[in-house]
Order: sequence, then structure tokens, then C-alpha cells
Amino acid sequence: MKSCNDKNCPFHGSLRVKKRTLTGVVSSTKMRRTVDVKRELRVMLKKYDRFAKRYSSIKAHLPDCIEVKESEIVTVAACRPLSKSKHFVVISKRKKEE
Repeated sequence: MKSCNDKNCPFHGSLRVKKRTLTGVVSSTKMRRTVDVKRELRVMLKKYDRFAKRYSSIKAHLPDCIEVKESEIVTVAACRPLSKSKHFVVISKRKKEE
């Protein structure tokens, strides 16, 4: 990680992180300091007695010290609301399992 002067960085700034953490795949990095993280949910369908895949999308703040590309696995943590739709911040990037 490189240093940054982002006030909303959980490592170098003053943003506090809550206990809830989620893992997902980055689906978009087109916004400034924001990434779109897609999570896969498995829902049980009682009628067919099997699981179905559902997807959830989370917008998360991306600090300057973390560099992320699309299709990488990241861990996000809950924080105070940073905007209308951003309530999470990226805290780490996972290595791809091959």
C-alpha cells in the first residue's frame, strides 16, 4: 500500500470502520474514488428444491492507497454514509485463486 492524504481512508485518514465486512468482485471502476462491487447470493427456491443465484451491487469508497482493477476480489467494510449511495469502504484486495 502506498500512502495517501485521503480524509476518508481507514488507514491514513479519520474514517472509522464498523464490524460488518463483505467480499465481492469489482464490476466497475469508472467513477472517481468509487468502485461498484458485485456480490453473489444463493437463494433457496422451495418450489424447485434447489438454489438460485442472485446478485447484489454495492458502491464503495476507494482510497488513494489501494489500486484496484475490474474483476478483482476485494473486501469492503461498513462505515458512516459518505454519500447518498456509499456506505462501504474498500479495506483490502485479495489475490485471485487459480
